[in-house]
Amino acid sequence: MADGGPDAISLRAIAREMGMTAGAIYSYFPTRDDLVSTLIGDVYREVVGRAEAARDEVPESDPGGRIIAWGQAVREWAVANPEGFRLIYGDPVPGYRAPEDGPGKEAELRACTGLTGLVAAAWPAARSTRTARPDGRAYDWTEFDPGLVGHVRELFPDLPPAALALTLRVWGRMHGLMALEIYGHLSPLINDPATVFRDEMRDLVASLGLAS
Repeated sequence: MADGGPDAISLRAIAREMGMTAGAIYSYFPTRDDLVSTLIGDVYREVVGRAEAARDEVPESDPGGRIIAWGQAVREWAVANPEGFRLIYGDPVPGYRAPEDGPGKEAELRACTGLTGLVAAAWPAARSTRTARPDGRAYDWTEFDPGLVGHVRELFPDLPPAALALTLRVWGRMHGLMALEIYGHLSPLINDPATVFRDEMRDLVASLGLAS
């Protein structure tokens, strides 16, 4: 995967690299999709674990600092593990079909819970800002995936639909510059992409009505 990207994953190639027969490796992973699902689960758990650890180093009394810590941790992980970023956030593996309850689902929900928790902590300050409701429109739960709604409403029963929309937008701002950097579009334009990302996170926090 590191050499050829996610679409280079092949059980036969892995078996050949390990000096095994293709039949032998199939006793560990019945299909290539099983191997990809295991990889996705490992990668998700690693990045979410790093983000959670960075967030928890900042006091809960500083919701803006926790948002910045989460974003910085994910970016640092992505820069060090671009192939992992591409696997879970970028290039689809050709022909791969993710199972409904695969190994990555738990960590994916942890990431969703973590980001929503960050916005929930910021919501008292953010709800009156233009960032929270840029055109004054009211969101409705029916606009979102039912599974996502169920998960969020169970863990954060006091959050309105607008807060979930804000969570998705916060995620987008975190990952936008990150993706440009990982895919090689940002580095030719600036010597230190980390500076731009740091400024973006500070602007994000300020737009939520929080101190950075």
